[in-house]
Amino acid sequence: MRATVMHAAGDVRIEEDAGSEVTSVKKGDLVVSPFAISDGTCEFCQEGLQTSCAHGAFWDGIPDEGAQAEAIRVPFADGTLVKLPVAADSALMPSLLTLTDIFGTGYHAAVAGGVNERTRVAVIGDGAVGLLAVLSAKRLGAEQIILMGRHTARTELGREFGATDIVSARGDEGVAEARELTGGDGTHVVLEAVGNMPAYEQAFGVVRPGGVISRVGVPQYEEAPIGMGSLFRDNIRLAGGPAPVRAYIEELMPDILDGAIEPGKVLDTTTDLDGVPDGYRAMADRESLKVLVKP
Repeated sequence: MRATVMHAAGDVRIEEDAGSEVTSVKKGDLVVSPFAISDGTCEFCQEGLQTSCAHGAFWDGIPDEGAQAEAIRVPFADGTLVKLPVAADSALMPSLLTLTDIFGTGYHAAVAGGVNERTRVAVIGDGAVGLLAVLSAKRLGAEQIILMGRHTARTELGREFGATDIVSARGDEGVAEARELTGGDGTHVVLEAVGNMPAYEQAFGVVRPGGVISRVGVPQYEEAPIGMGSLFRDNIRLAGGPAPVRAYIEELMPDILDGAIEPGKVLDTTTDLDGVPDGYRAMADRESLKVLVKP
């Protein structure tokens, strides 16, 4: 059995064999793998920054490797893989699968942004990562969570995950509406889960002085303005980056196992390997939120 989330190289699968030096998992174990390989021993891994591992890599950066395949070889298995305490047919599997990327990425945005019970939060983007950033902000106790998205089915799921307000307008209109919801000041933290310049500009428009823009949407632009006319003037900080999801798996898993949260609700379509091209098309056309690939 194997499963992976599209747009992510992390997955869940049965361990077929293990090298002689691997100690944390063995043949027959059900394991979860993040989208980045890490040795678990270098200085960066010890600091919880496995995406900067001195010896690691992203799955798509390894020649002839990739998680959307019938079988994969996992370098640094002890530092990368985590054994799951459930059977392969567990109903929790979709939610556990989100630990490979999208839940950990949304959570990283919230952690990097410093979300806590005293913060007002805006989340830009109603894709899977944005929705799980909402869930993460709720888990960290945010008092107000404004989800900025325009797809009703997705924003309704966002409400279920903890969004207190929905702003569907974009651009200046969306910024004005979000600011009105915060008494005109803006939010302490903006979690930007899109990655394009309009999303960044919207984030800058919504964040309050002294606040944080935390980006986990892979930037599709080379530069973001940070000078006197933008971030510097109001002491706004820019945070985020590729999520070291391996650092969060043990922290987030208990809530899934206990049924306290169900992040797997973002996986709304299932396909097999032959259906991968159609799955990508469906996500690009907004027909699917996130696709689960099974053998």
